Amino acid sequence: MELRRKYDVRWRLTGVATRRIGWLANPDGLNPIAAISGHFPTGLQPARDVYEWLERARADVLFEATSLNAPTGQPAIEHLIAALKHGAHAVTANKGPIVHAYRELTTLARERGRQFLFESTVMDGAPIFSLFPLALPAAELRGFSGVLNSTTNVVLTEVEKGRSFDEAIKRAQAMGVAETDPSQDLDGWDSAVKVAAIATVLMGVPTRVDQVQRTGIRELSEEKIRSVRAAGMRYKLVCRAALRGDGVDCRVSPELLLLSDPLAGLEGTSSAIRFDLDVFGLSLVEHNPGVEATAYGLLADFLRAAKA
Repeated sequence: MELRRKYDVRWRLTGVATRRIGWLANPDGLNPIAAISGHFPTGLQPARDVYEWLERARADVLFEATSLNAPTGQPAIEHLIAALKHGAHAVTANKGPIVHAYRELTTLARERGRQFLFESTVMDGAPIFSLFPLALPAAELRGFSGVLNSTTNVVLTEVEKGRSFDEAIKRAQAMGVAETDPSQDLDGWDSAVKVAAIATVLMGVPTRVDQVQRTGIRELSEEKIRSVRAAGMRYKLVCRAALRGDGVDCRVSPELLLLSDPLAGLEGTSSAIRFDLDVFGLSLVEHNPGVEATAYGLLADFLRAAKA
């Protein structure tokens, strides 16, 4: 009702797909509350694949939210290509497709007169990618730095408080920010993909994940994390990128920061980024986001697509 009144947008959920239930679709609509609980109309048969599913659902917009596959970006790329070929807008929270298929997907979207949108891929609902074309036209991004991974921030914060690494990881998992296998976060892969995505889209330099110098936080001992905190410093997993000629230097690594550094003050799931532009510097901070922030990013992209 709120979307209809404020934005003149009407919507209906016609398809849901997960590893557990398969590809379920009903063009007459599915009950969102029942779907969250795993209850679907009796006799609903799963489609064979994403292409048949999109046809059955008569989809106008696809929301793609599979887990990150850093080396390949699949199966998210296949899902997004299928949506665009079907004639639907493609909205994703998955960073992999940006790094591995940004040019292909943007070209396909343009050819089909659809939108390929991905605001939720970095800093959840914060306006990272939509900010530049709308609010910063003609500004040149020369570099950026930030803390972009919530899991490592939670783990480091909890270890500072006296918890072990294992206890801190379980805390992050309980908060819903860490996967069952948190290695993507702890080893810096998630941050490296985000760096590559920002460099590719906002700096105009196609960047592979293996071009990002990457070190995770596993090399830090609990004692070291606590001792530097007592001395007025903190470790953070920091992302950095800077233009160098026609290329870009990118890295992700734990850095020892003075408490006066704005990045050092980030607690819990908070994240931040500083953009170094040719005209000024600009910082964005996202304070303790939850899963609702990611959902908001998807919603914002949906509204952009619907109003395009």
